[in-house]
Amino acid sequence: MLLKKYLNIVADSFTGYFNYLVEEINNPSWTNYFYWLLGLSLLVWILEILTPWRKEQKIFRKDFWLDSFYILFNFFLFSLIGYNALSNVGVALFNDFLGLFGIKNIIAIEVQELSMVSQLLIMFIIADFIQWNVHRQLHKQPWLWEFHKVHHSIKEMGFAAQFRFHFMETIVYKSVQYIPLAMIGFGIEQFFVVHMFAVFIGHLNHANLGWNYGIFGYIFNNPKMHIWHHSKELPSDRPHGMNFGLSLSIWDYIFGTAYIPEEGKDIELGFEGDEEFPEGFKNQTFFPFRKENKIIQRKNLKNENKAI
Repeated sequence: MLLKKYLNIVADSFTGYFNYLVEEINNPSWTNYFYWLLGLSLLVWILEILTPWRKEQKIFRKDFWLDSFYILFNFFLFSLIGYNALSNVGVALFNDFLGLFGIKNIIAIEVQELSMVSQLLIMFIIADFIQWNVHRQLHKQPWLWEFHKVHHSIKEMGFAAQFRFHFMETIVYKSVQYIPLAMIGFGIEQFFVVHMFAVFIGHLNHANLGWNYGIFGYIFNNPKMHIWHHSKELPSDRPHGMNFGLSLSIWDYIFGTAYIPEEGKDIELGFEGDEEFPEGFKNQTFFPFRKENKIIQRKNLKNENKAI
């Protein structure tokens, strides 16, 4: 019976998500993710064209179309291929596990009685702090870094660069976030608003814009700060990188990982050894799973343990 239940979840997930995509495209609305993503992307791209920080950078910069495909894959095709089904089965398994102990849900904090603004603010701060910690681990743990290299293979910054990341990052981020956010009674509307705001900030962070938001740059991540996160050359005292904030920069200032030594307009982007990193979506996707990469990961881990 349980197996049939999970198989039905998988089948319903595929058909349900496909129908959802068709509905999103054919019926624009104020809560339509597809058109919000398209609209925000066009807005930030226009800002790049009108007020470019690096004026010599082409409008269709290096790997523009590759990053555009990453947008399509990571936010739509990946879920259609199987992530949505995997997520729904995972949630069902988790709830069934709780049911063994007579637990119907793990909501520990009820926020429904708070104002909508308060709910959005609480969710945004909690989600971003979790993401900041996960992002640090993507740089610190050798096996996670192999996946994160896809994102750091960017050689020219632009709004669409935000979406160049390996699909495994989605699994890691969402898995770590699930329990903390499930313990707070948020609804789907809050998720949508917070997520779209985070997408907008992420667009700006990677855009060819020379903005730092003034005093608000100590709160929100910004292009002049985030470009240092993509610096190929790392300071000797920061071997795993710096400026890990996704939407908020405040975590980096609080925990000492902020780093903006000078204007980083023309610094070289990438990572050590990126000249050997493959080009193209297919090769980049399979790169972390190669046997030789796993051998290198083990060697790096041994060297780090010796250093400790």
